[in-house]
Amino acid sequence: MAHLDATHPDTDGGTTIRPASPADAEEIARVHAASWRETYGRFVADPDRSPWFAVEPRIGMWQTTLREHVLTTVLAVDPVGDTVGFAAARTSTEPEAVRPEELSMLYVLAREHGSGVGQALLDAVLGDRPASLWVAADNPRARAFYRRNGFEPDGATSAFGPIPTTVRLVR
Repeated sequence: MAHLDATHPDTDGGTTIRPASPADAEEIARVHAASWRETYGRFVADPDRSPWFAVEPRIGMWQTTLREHVLTTVLAVDPVGDTVGFAAARTSTEPEAVRPEELSMLYVLAREHGSGVGQALLDAVLGDRPASLWVAADNPRARAFYRRNGFEPDGATSAFGPIPTTVRLVR
């Protein structure tokens, strides 16, 4: 991984990208739920009552994930100490895996879109290695970001939670 424990020069405002620890579980859960609401809230009738956007269930998931090193996870911390994004990758273990690694998650709060934080997170957790990922078909901003980073659809589609169609991208 590159750019860890240092201010990434491509972010506006000096955001720091660093490895996540179990102590970060609550902050990651907060950003995870908030970014899901910002991005996917339009797919549900009442985001305030939807379990997909709740912070509490995500805290335990993140505590376990970080404690057991299920994913390689990095987070973006702004100059005042607030977590504004995170990314997580893992080694593909399925026999049918299309790439050796998968970018499992990359979420940045909307207020940081366009700041370079997403790029810094991707660079830190994956670099330019071959990988796969799933993205909402109806998320043109994310799809353009991944296209700029060499990812292209391979024809596979699925669905996840409130997201009606996801597309697998590979590079």
